[in-house]
Amino acid sequence: MTLLGSGSGSDGFLERRIALAVVLVGLVWGLLIARILFLQILQGEAFAVSAEQNSVRAQRVQAPRGLILDRNGEILVDSQPSYEARIVPNEIDDLDLTLARMADVLGVDRGEIVRRVGDPRRSDRFKPLRVAHGIGRDSFARLQARLWALPGVVTQMTPLRTYPYGESAAHVLGWLGEIDPDQLGQREYHGYRSGSIIGRKGIEMVLDRSLRGSPGGRNVLVDAHGREIRTLSEVDPRPGLNVVLTLDHELQRIAEQGLDRIGKTGAIVALDPRNGEVLVLASRPAFDPNLFAVGISTDDWAGFTGDERKPLHNRALQGQYPPGSTYKLVTAAAALEEGVANLGTRVTCHGSFRFGKRRYRCWKRGGHGTVGLHAALVQSCDVFFYQIGLKLGPDRLAHYARAFGLGERTGIELPGESAGLVPTSAWKEQRFGEPWLDGETVSLSIGQGFNLWTPIQMAVAYAAVGNGGTLYRPSLVKRVESLRGELIRESGPEARGRVPVREETLKILRTALHGVVHHPRGTGSAMRRVAGVESAGKTGTAQVVGWTEEMSENEEAVPENLRDHAWFVTYLPADAPRLAIAVLVEHGGHGGSAAAPIAAEIAAAFWQNQGRDGQDGLYAQN
Repeated sequence: MTLLGSGSGSDGFLERRIALAVVLVGLVWGLLIARILFLQILQGEAFAVSAEQNSVRAQRVQAPRGLILDRNGEILVDSQPSYEARIVPNEIDDLDLTLARMADVLGVDRGEIVRRVGDPRRSDRFKPLRVAHGIGRDSFARLQARLWALPGVVTQMTPLRTYPYGESAAHVLGWLGEIDPDQLGQREYHGYRSGSIIGRKGIEMVLDRSLRGSPGGRNVLVDAHGREIRTLSEVDPRPGLNVVLTLDHELQRIAEQGLDRIGKTGAIVALDPRNGEVLVLASRPAFDPNLFAVGISTDDWAGFTGDERKPLHNRALQGQYPPGSTYKLVTAAAALEEGVANLGTRVTCHGSFRFGKRRYRCWKRGGHGTVGLHAALVQSCDVFFYQIGLKLGPDRLAHYARAFGLGERTGIELPGESAGLVPTSAWKEQRFGEPWLDGETVSLSIGQGFNLWTPIQMAVAYAAVGNGGTLYRPSLVKRVESLRGELIRESGPEARGRVPVREETLKILRTALHGVVHHPRGTGSAMRRVAGVESAGKTGTAQVVGWTEEMSENEEAVPENLRDHAWFVTYLPADAPRLAIAVLVEHGGHGGSAAAPIAAEIAAAFWQNQGRDGQDGLYAQN
């Protein structure tokens, strides 16, 4: 009996333990079921929204733009790693608050950020829109640390365009900027997209497709707060091609310093008369294209566009100026070709020429005495050319001016080139409804009146005289290369035609232009400083307004904006030129004193460095 009772007690204890276990298991399952019900029913909608917000974001990775180099391999434009910030408007609840926070973190003007973002609508709300570019490391670190509070903000490393020499050659190189909405529909921008960075001016624009390369991309998984979880796939960008220019940066620098030193606006063009390659294309004042690389501010842009000196204006191609006495080359060529004058023709200069009721003075008050064509060019006698020009008339003068490529665009690669003006009697009739007056021919014959030429036209024309009569299209692009230096394409000389004058005429002109520099009475004596090299050239002083006797007697008292423009055009060596230079100094006064010394500095540097360009033999002796 005792044994049976004892067993019954053990069974009860076991049953109680089993019952307790069942209760515990039931509680656990109950809790699990309750939790599942809670998550699925009560919190299900919230988790569904969160899960939907975990998404794949496509990021476009900008390709590094190709380098731009000078003819000697000097890097003029480069790309450096930088940082940028973008926003995805559709992922932002309060866009104004987010932009305000970003402006505070980055230390930039909120108005600039708002202006860049604009009012994104439709599909643009789902695209990453650039807010800031070229962010410094410290600002980028601060932004990264606050991304948790900035949903919809995306940061990434991106190449930043840099111009190591600042303003130097800025008008040639150009600048970058975001593509305009109206450009997206144009054929030349097929394949570009909103927010694309493109070349806006200069070589950056002309060769944008070659320089920009092909962008890459990343597919990134991001959470509901816009934080990257992992990269799902990635395509590397393909860098752009490198562009080698014909420019010689050392000569470019000397030319720019020459204008800066005298504190004048103006332009300088230097090219190779044998093929038209441009070695110098300088314009002052200039601008720093680095300001555009990070997105130019409203204040900086207003400063450029409001500056009366027009720093964005490329004076070498777009500046149109009366040629002054440099035009006498055309008058002399026309007279020789038309039989109006020859080397035996003589004119007596007493310091002025009376025609009708007006007296036209010569630049030399005491006169030049009796001079022939050679001496008249060498000493730049106005009276000689007044009388020769009257015999020729405006239309024959215009014919020969155009024969030298003047009054028309040269065809250089850069856009926006001005055509200038070579007036005719028909032009005046159409423009003003008035007949041509003989007195206007008097002024025309020495480069005054309606004549307007550009510095690059002048360089091309005088180069043609020096090289025997061939007019070359000036070129800036020497070749395009791959990243590894493989030749993609190369530019060669392009002859536009020949000056339709006899070789005998060109020889007479060349002899006189040599005398301008080397004759004791020549007006271009500043070029004699180029040791061991004989050059040829012509000075010019172009009136901005008609001068009174009082102004002539006291030139220093004349306001600067009313002073004459100064020209000097030259080529060297005189017998087989390899360099032609045109210098224009606005309101500089006399060409011989203001423009010629700068040309001499460029020529001296060119000659000192002869032989350094072994690749194409530009500086090598022929």
